[in-house]
Amino acid sequence: MIISFASGKGGTGKTTLSTNFAVFLEEHLKNNGSELYFLDCDVEEPNAALFLKPIIDDTERVNIMVPTVDFTKCNFCGKCAEVCAYNAIAVMKNNVLIFAELCHGCGGCTLLCPKKAISEIPREIGLIEKGRAGRINFLHGRLNVGEPMATPLIKVLKKQIQDARSKITVIDVPPGTSCPVIESVKNSDFTVLVTEPTPFGLNDLHLAAETLKKLKIPAGVIINRSGKGDQLIEKYCREKELPLLLKIPMDIEIAKAYSRGETIFSRDRRYQTGFNTLFKKILELVDKRDIL
Repeated sequence: MIISFASGKGGTGKTTLSTNFAVFLEEHLKNNGSELYFLDCDVEEPNAALFLKPIIDDTERVNIMVPTVDFTKCNFCGKCAEVCAYNAIAVMKNNVLIFAELCHGCGGCTLLCPKKAISEIPREIGLIEKGRAGRINFLHGRLNVGEPMATPLIKVLKKQIQDARSKITVIDVPPGTSCPVIESVKNSDFTVLVTEPTPFGLNDLHLAAETLKKLKIPAGVIINRSGKGDQLIEKYCREKELPLLLKIPMDIEIAKAYSRGETIFSRDRRYQTGFNTLFKKILELVDKRDIL
C-alpha cells in the first residue's frame, strides 16, 4: 500500500505530517510483520531525514543518458533537432549543439538519426541514499545543484520499492502540481493533501485536488495549523466531496519540536489518537481494512 503526502504549496507542514505518520506506523505495525518504507521524493530539497534521522548505509549515483555526436558520420540533416520535443539539440550548417540540461533522455534522436551519428553517454544528475530509521526503511534522492529536472531522479527513486503493495510505503511528495509531483504520486493507493486554513492554502488545495482527480487517485484533506479560517477548507471539502481526515491545531509545542528536528510523537503522545484515526480512515477509503 502506498500513501502519499502532498500539498499544493510549500510550507503547509507536509513533511512534518508525513514523517510523524511514518513514526506512528512504525509503532502501530510493529507486531504484524508489515515492512515499512519512507520515500522522500522532494529531491530538490529533501529534509525528512532531519526528523527521522536515518543511518545511511548505501549511496547510488543516478545518471540520465544524453546524446553525443560523431561528426565523422553526421551530415547535419537536422532530423535529431526535429524529433527533440525539448529543444535540447540545435543543428547549424557545420555544427550540432547539445544542451544536455534540457535533455530528457528519451533516446529519440539516437533512434531516428539516419546516419547513426548519435550515441548516448551518461550524465550524473543526483544520487539516492538508503538507510534505516529504526524499523523504517528510508530512501531519499538528492538532485545535483543546478539541475533543472527532478522527474528522472524521482523515477529511479521509486523503482527502489519493488512490489510496493506488499508493504506499506509513505511518500513525501514535492510541493505544487508540476511534473515531479505527478511522478511522485503515480500509483499511490491514497494521497493525503495537507493544507492550511488561508485563502492561499485553499487556492493551492484546489489545484492539487483537481490534479489527483485527473489521475484518479483517491484523496483526503488534513488541515494543519487549524483554527481561524477552517470554514474555508471545510466548505470546499463538502462541495468537492473530499474527506476531511484530520485537523492539527496551531500548537507552539509542535513548532518547538519542528525547530529542534523532532517528531511530534517524541514530545507529545496526545497525537497518537489522531494519527490512529487518520490511518483507519485511509484504510476504509481504499478498502484495505485487512491491514489493521
